[in-house]
Amino acid sequence: MTQFIDIHHGMKGITDEQLRQAHKADLAVEKEEGVHFERAWADPESGIVYCLSEGPDAAAVQRVHERAGHKADEIHPVPLSIW
Repeated sequence: MTQFIDIHHGMKGITDEQLRQAHKADLAVEKEEGVHFERAWADPESGIVYCLSEGPDAAAVQRVHERAGHKADEIHPVPLSIW
């Protein structure tokens, strides 16, 4: 499984509750695509939202987001990370 960071633009003014609801929508369908969404971050001022997920490929990540109603603008694999 590969980790992915995806980016959503155009979400200016997003609230904490809206971010939680979007994340919940992803979680509701993620298993059907073999994806797990781990975390999400948002900057309400710029309207950018970032999501960290793990899945078989970027297409599966995008399918979850599309089904949840918020298609990602960019999806990037993260082959290396340190904690």
